[in-house]
Amino acid sequence: MKKLILLFAVLAIVSCKTEKKDYVTLIGKLKTPGVEKITVQGRGFSKDIAVNIDGTFSDTLKVTDGVHAISNGNDRITLFLKNGYDLNLEFKGEKMSEGVSFSGEGAETNNFMENKRKFYMGDNANPKSYFSLDKAGFDTKLATAKAELKGYKDNAKDLDSLIIAMDARNDEMFFGYIESNYEAMHETLTRLAKGKSSPEFVGYENFKGGKTSLSDLKGKFVYVDVWATWCAPCKAEIPFLKTLEKEYEGKNIQIVSISVDKPEAYETWKKMVSEEQLGGMQLYADNNFESQFILDYGINAIPRFILIDASGNIVDADAPRPSDPKLKELFTELGI
Repeated sequence: MKKLILLFAVLAIVSCKTEKKDYVTLIGKLKTPGVEKITVQGRGFSKDIAVNIDGTFSDTLKVTDGVHAISNGNDRITLFLKNGYDLNLEFKGEKMSEGVSFSGEGAETNNFMENKRKFYMGDNANPKSYFSLDKAGFDTKLATAKAELKGYKDNAKDLDSLIIAMDARNDEMFFGYIESNYEAMHETLTRLAKGKSSPEFVGYENFKGGKTSLSDLKGKFVYVDVWATWCAPCKAEIPFLKTLEKEYEGKNIQIVSISVDKPEAYETWKKMVSEEQLGGMQLYADNNFESQFILDYGINAIPRFILIDASGNIVDADAPRPSDPKLKELFTELGI
């Protein structure tokens, strides 16, 4: 009888140990000082997790299986959550976006996602780094990138099926774009390579009066911002552009914003320049996206930023945005 009782007790213990949890456990430690909470968000789901004084946090969540974001303000990363996961997060720097490694149940899928995130945040995900190469270099870089991604997948034997499907679509779209656009974009980048004479804009209306041409600005570096009043990403750069204008006021650079608004939005352009107190030199292109300068630079999406040297030669036909710290690094390299 005692043996039977002991057997049932053992079976009960085993049953408890193998019973799958119907929630996610998240444990980690931030390296960012002074954070009081982080937020986990998914489709139809949001929860704040309290952060202790020493940066540690721990909580359980009942989720719908899928990709979620974990954030501290604007600093965020994505992760895949599934009820039953027991994840420990080890952040690599003060910002979440500097990277994270996962351990515990669900770590394989999330470490795979982190590797993919790093790939798509790096140079290998910059189309220009492919398009600027000759055909042999392009083929080599393409094969290397594909092999890198294949390696990540080969090392993650038990990826969740949702991630497998999503990942295949993302890679197919990215490499499809790269391969189908190489010839046209390579020709454009070769024609607009550093040191080549810049295409000209001639007689564009200046908000402050008169007409302005690129040739009028020789003797200074020219940082061109191609934008429109209807373009949300363009408008998001305005605060950074204003800061840039103040910082480089009086230096050997002219910041020029060229609006490609259509004629029906002309008054909207004038009103916005006035009300938003937009600085620099505000110009209005003579034929919106069909303006010769826009066509010569192959611009079909905005915002687009171009840097031209004091002699009228191209420095970068697709320069960093004002919000990108690399822009000031470039200015420093050029002695601006």
